[in-house]
Amino acid sequence: MTKKIEICFSPELIHLHQLEDKIVVVVDIFRATTTMITGLANGVESITPVADLETCRMMAQSGYIIAGERNGIIAEGFELGNSPLAHLDSAYAGKKVAMTTTNGTVAIEKSKTNSSEVLIGAFVNLNATAEYLKTKDNDILIHCAGWKGKFNLEDSLYAGALVSLLSEDFGYECDGAIAMKALYESNKPYLKDFLSQASHAKRLQNHNIEEDIDFCLTIDKYDIIGKLENQVLVSQKVGGN
Repeated sequence: MTKKIEICFSPELIHLHQLEDKIVVVVDIFRATTTMITGLANGVESITPVADLETCRMMAQSGYIIAGERNGIIAEGFELGNSPLAHLDSAYAGKKVAMTTTNGTVAIEKSKTNSSEVLIGAFVNLNATAEYLKTKDNDILIHCAGWKGKFNLEDSLYAGALVSLLSEDFGYECDGAIAMKALYESNKPYLKDFLSQASHAKRLQNHNIEEDIDFCLTIDKYDIIGKLENQVLVSQKVGGN
């Protein structure tokens, strides 16, 4: 039987999807999942996604580096916000990070019930994620974090990119997968220009973090996947155990 792939465009719509036995790929391009993959690729031991600021803040007492963001701005009292650039050059290698964001950590929380696996996806590890998924027998649900419950362009376009890479191995479970694959493929040659129109890109530009945006749209910088194991995100080399 052909494996199937589908897209959920917002955490507010996840109740419409069946998660049981599926691999859920959570994506928040600007910037949570990009930051998580970058941290793991630069030696962070683990990242614990946390839904609310206060719980995350308290984890500092247990030795965690705490990362908190709301509406694109670092939360008061947190060591880190939500910038992938903060993790470059192995800045937090060997550390455990607890992280809460406006959209991404909410989507991760809503992806855990009954799913077979939860991965985090980003353009920076696009092909690694695709290659891993090709080895699995499960159906796939790509869960877009969106923006405060609404559709957003960058997460949905990533979903289209992943569908495009998997189209020879998976059938389509929803029209959204067909639509986003077509949208990605038609804009692939000028992806950064196309996504510069995205509403969240404009929000982030207002915070003068254009470097973050450019980094988040870099394709295949890392060859790892990010996987939720025992409630924490860890890295795994593709082809490894």
